[in-house]
Amino acid sequence: MVMLFDRFNLPDNIFEVLFATKQQKIVGEALITYIKDNGGEVTKTEMSFFATKLHEGNFETEIEEIKGKRVKLSYNKRQFYDRILTPLKSMGCVDYDLYKKTYKISERFNNEMIRIGIMWLTEMRKAPLKLKKQ
Repeated sequence: MVMLFDRFNLPDNIFEVLFATKQQKIVGEALITYIKDNGGEVTKTEMSFFATKLHEGNFETEIEEIKGKRVKLSYNKRQFYDRILTPLKSMGCVDYDLYKKTYKISERFNNEMIRIGIMWLTEMRKAPLKLKKQ
């Protein structure tokens, strides 16, 4: 996944950095809240239940823009897996344990961001390439 951001206009909400659309941001945030509400880990069945409730439009949550009021969210199940869960897994925000068949919030995203920063420092400190002039 490609993540582009403007360091001068960095939003306060991490989900606005991770996702391209407002709807994806809301659903991504709802997913992480759902996982947190279930002890930081959900089974494959619970994840499917979450995706199905979203698909049917029966998932109720509070969103940042409308505080104090619960709203029903609707999001296509296939798009949920393609645009929300898979990117969160590939970035390291969510881990999937193949043996326990559970999804869990992870710190790998932070570790990868640190690694990317170190890669940049390494590149910055390299000696410049000598180009041949013709």
